[in-house]
Amino acid sequence: MILLNNTILRLDYDPSTDILAVDDPDLHYFLLTEIKHKIDTLVNTVINYDVKRVLLDSTKTVISVREADSRETALYLAAGLMKSRVRKVARVQSTCAAVETTAQLNFRHVKDTLLLSFQVQSFASRASARQWLVNDK
Repeated sequence: MILLNNTILRLDYDPSTDILAVDDPDLHYFLLTEIKHKIDTLVNTVINYDVKRVLLDSTKTVISVREADSRETALYLAAGLMKSRVRKVARVQSTCAAVETTAQLNFRHVKDTLLLSFQVQSFASRASARQWLVNDK
């Protein structure tokens, strides 16, 4: 069920698995304010639907902002999700090596900065990410 679909963010919720799939938006400097607003929309959706599993698909994400801006955006997302009852966040890795390197550095920074209230793991494919999300062991 598509909950939101615009040029920056697409939220697709599957109530049977309780997975909210999100296509990660491109990070461009001129979109940073709008992206924070969309993160707020994502977090509010997670809270309102009481979503426990989030799948972030970064396969097509483009990053053209400074490392500090990218890191701040990742922290903003993680802090927002900590306000919800999310238990697992799966991230599908980017096909671009530079984007993936930035994402991994951001992930380490988030883990070092925040005591996350949910599990996070990266995957090479959407199928393996979905499998991990539904596995409650």
